[in-house]
Amino acid sequence: MKRNIYQSAAYTEINITPLMDLAWNLLVVFIVAITATVQGIKVNLPKASSTPSMAKPKTKAISITAEGRIYLDTFPVTIADLESRLRQYKAADPDLPVIIKGDEKIAYKQVVEVLDLLARLEINQLGLVTQKLVK
Repeated sequence: MKRNIYQSAAYTEINITPLMDLAWNLLVVFIVAITATVQGIKVNLPKASSTPSMAKPKTKAISITAEGRIYLDTFPVTIADLESRLRQYKAADPDLPVIIKGDEKIAYKQVVEVLDLLARLEINQLGLVTQKLVK
């Protein structure tokens, strides 16, 4: 049986689903492409040193634990050791900054001993570390 192509019925509607898929995909591609091409304002950024800073922090921390042990930075020391080490640091850097971190449970006498030591060594840049107030 031979089919006559001129006598077939015409389409009454057009299926636009593939057309909508294509339009949606093009929209997504344009949004991604435009977002990728926007790079902001062009400025000349300064160049950082390629080597990390080798300078050691100058500030020395004296910590007094709840048990009464004294640490200079992370090393346990006695009051005599603390004095000799701080004297060496003070000789190397006359403006040696020192911070004191004392546990809230220690006796006030130990803090005063350390403060007297710092006064004898004429260390004037001194800080006391506290916690923030909890509201």
